[in-house]
Amino acid sequence: MDNNNGALQPQDPQEENNKIIPVNIEEQMKTAYIDYSMSVIVGRALPDVRDGLKPVHRRVLFAMHELGNTFNKPYKKCARIVGEVLGKYHPHGDTAVYDAMVRMAQPWSMRYMLVDGQGNYGSQDGDNPAAMRYTEARMLRLGEAMMEDIDKETVDFTLNFDDSLQEPTVLPTRIPQLLVNGSSGIAVGMATNMMPHNLTEVIDGCLAYIDNKEITIDELMKYVKAPDFPTGGIIYGMEGIKAGMHTGRGRVVLRGRVTVETTKTGKEQIIITEVPYQVSRDALAEKIGILVNNKVIEGITHVANESNKEGTRIVVEIRRDAVAQVIINQLYKYSELQTSYGINNVALVNGRPRTLNLKDLISEFISFRHEVVVRRTQFELKEARKRAHILEGYLIALDHLDEVIALIRSSANPEIAKEGLITQFGMSEIQAKAVLELRLQRLTGMERDKIREEHAELMKLIAHLEAILGDEGMRYQIIKDELTDVQKKFGDTRKSEIHYMADEMRIEDLIEKEDVVITVSHLGYIKRTSAADFRSQKRGGRGAMGGRTREEDFIEHLFIASTHHTLMFFTEKGRCFWLKVYEIPEADRNGKGRAIQNMIQIPPDDKIRTVIDVPKLDDEDFVNKHSVVLCTKKGIIKKTRLEDFSRPRSTGVNAITIEEGDRLLDVSLSLNDESYIMMAVKSGRAVCFNENKVRPTGRGAIGVFGIELENDEDEVIGMICLPKTDIRKQILVVSENGLGKRTPFLEPATEAEIKEDAGNLVNITDADGTEKPYMLSYRITNRGGKGVKTMNITEKTGALVGLLTVEENDDLMITCESGVTIRMKVRSIREAGRATQGVKLINIDSGDKIAAIAAIKEQEEETEQLGEEGGTDAPADTATATDAAE
Repeated sequence: MDNNNGALQPQDPQEENNKIIPVNIEEQMKTAYIDYSMSVIVGRALPDVRDGLKPVHRRVLFAMHELGNTFNKPYKKCARIVGEVLGKYHPHGDTAVYDAMVRMAQPWSMRYMLVDGQGNYGSQDGDNPAAMRYTEARMLRLGEAMMEDIDKETVDFTLNFDDSLQEPTVLPTRIPQLLVNGSSGIAVGMATNMMPHNLTEVIDGCLAYIDNKEITIDELMKYVKAPDFPTGGIIYGMEGIKAGMHTGRGRVVLRGRVTVETTKTGKEQIIITEVPYQVSRDALAEKIGILVNNKVIEGITHVANESNKEGTRIVVEIRRDAVAQVIINQLYKYSELQTSYGINNVALVNGRPRTLNLKDLISEFISFRHEVVVRRTQFELKEARKRAHILEGYLIALDHLDEVIALIRSSANPEIAKEGLITQFGMSEIQAKAVLELRLQRLTGMERDKIREEHAELMKLIAHLEAILGDEGMRYQIIKDELTDVQKKFGDTRKSEIHYMADEMRIEDLIEKEDVVITVSHLGYIKRTSAADFRSQKRGGRGAMGGRTREEDFIEHLFIASTHHTLMFFTEKGRCFWLKVYEIPEADRNGKGRAIQNMIQIPPDDKIRTVIDVPKLDDEDFVNKHSVVLCTKKGIIKKTRLEDFSRPRSTGVNAITIEEGDRLLDVSLSLNDESYIMMAVKSGRAVCFNENKVRPTGRGAIGVFGIELENDEDEVIGMICLPKTDIRKQILVVSENGLGKRTPFLEPATEAEIKEDAGNLVNITDADGTEKPYMLSYRITNRGGKGVKTMNITEKTGALVGLLTVEENDDLMITCESGVTIRMKVRSIREAGRATQGVKLINIDSGDKIAAIAAIKEQEEETEQLGEEGGTDAPADTATATDAAE
């Protein structure tokens, strides 16, 4: 070796004859490594942006297509398919091919599977699939949609590894495969990790992009909201996802789905029903066990993985004194129950790796679909013109049938006949050859008509295809129609739920404003249901099921709220928690709902007692004008400014100090010092006094007496706050046996009442500006008094259970302990005086009682009424069959 750049010099002519070429070793390693890295990047590790597949997946699907291994054909042995792929297209190890095919058939790996597997394909617990000689497979319909139009020159083909066959460089997919199934791979010097998404959302985004090519990524995210994983789970936070959508790089935090169940013995169990994507259920259960043994998490007594083919179920048993929500938060923090994934959207664009945002991914797919439609149309046009050319030759022959037959008969051989047709009738060589090959049966009258009809149809088709090639708008409409068809065939709902973090953009912008029915059961299951699901019935009907509960459970709270409002939950022990209405899980009318312990951190020895609906907790003016009035079973009343409750905390706050033997009963919002407070007790009495009789105190105060109880068994059953100027309000009371009535709160005073006024008159300024005297139905007294009779309590009525303010146009919803619910018009309930029993509102089965009542404000559209059988005089057994079924 000399000093000339370190290059080796030939020593003698013999070496030169053996063609030993000296090179710089540094340059050689650079070149070889770059070649190797590009081979890995392009030919192995990164997906193509157009069909979203790596070469091995593309080759597996193409080989199955060539084998005729379609969804409507019998399964084939996987070893047969793998052999086909190895022998023809993919000269690598059989394990790589089999593993790729297995993954395309695993429902926990692929959001939308492409292969239909039969046999042991492994499990979500990390079990390996059986050997390829034992398993079978065929394509799914979705996989075939990836191949559609592949025989119409829609994509380029290239020679395989030994130049003996051709394989496609990309599949002409109608599925936005890269976005819906994602991809992951490690190349040389780069990697990709793309999340799966929901097909319905992605296609909606594609359609929106076609309609507006200038659409922004934020506008696209209204359609493609977030990743959607095959194993479900809860996406926690959107900032990282938003970064990924905008830049191609971001982060997804995914939590498993958990519920809290109470066993027959009263112990609580945490049930994990969904684990994060690519997390082994066995490994998760083992990890929880290690955390318990190492005392990282305390309060867990046993962990068992009870998952099977039907779904995931990991049972975490906890001690009686443990708080379920606290342990759930610890599991999120220390175990794979919460996992994060890095978004790295790297894919091949025109053979080069590129980082892509959401709009790039959609635009590249739509651009590819446009190319496929153009190439398919060109192919169909070419084939149509070929066929039309031959049919035109047939028509020439049919127009000169006798001469053509005579020419053919007089010709010594086919070549002479062909030349005669070309020269004598002006046919092309292709036409002349086709005429000579024409079967004699095509010369019958019916067949001749068919040829003419076929030619006419072809000319229409050619004109249509030419119009498509000449009109970009038509091409994009075809793409939209095909995508819509794919959406109808394969689209589904999201599996992964999205939860926004407190400091992020709230979901209100994406939630439609509507009134919903909120129900909370005695054992603490909560749900929301559209108010339209409950149809209005005649007074006295049997009602419909408002929720299926366990035998020992029943619906305890039922009220109406808008999806954009905030709910404040008050517990028996005087704690306050907050929850947005839209965060409450939606369920059908017969659904049980979700345990409220999964949503707010309520101690196990406490329970929700009352809930109030706050329309504008973030509105300073609204907050300053209102107070929270709290009432206990033993008649204690307390008022606290709403401003003290305007800063939600996940752990809740203390709202009132409850003395031993008492518990919180009811809470209302009041307009500061502009309301009357009314309290009613089980024995049928009610007291009404000015709100200013209760001095505002802090959240930790005890309160003052509001009403005197008759005896130790008596207790408060309801409390309401009425604005002083609202003359439309009526007082509605209901007894536990289903009797009720309404009494106007204010009525125009007569001259006699004005003369006999004993402090029960109120001057109200009407809309026209004039002041008029009104008489209060309930005499205003000081707080702490016995009050006046509000219902005549007898054995027939049972004890008083409900007190509401209503208006004539409202609806009333009544729920029994059994879960039966009835909705009726308030105007159908007769007005009656304070001391009467009222009328029958609902027919109650023996042993059942009314559990809750709620008023629904007037709806824009009248709800559908059921038949007349539910009228006042109809006996219980004449209710409609629909009601009974419901």
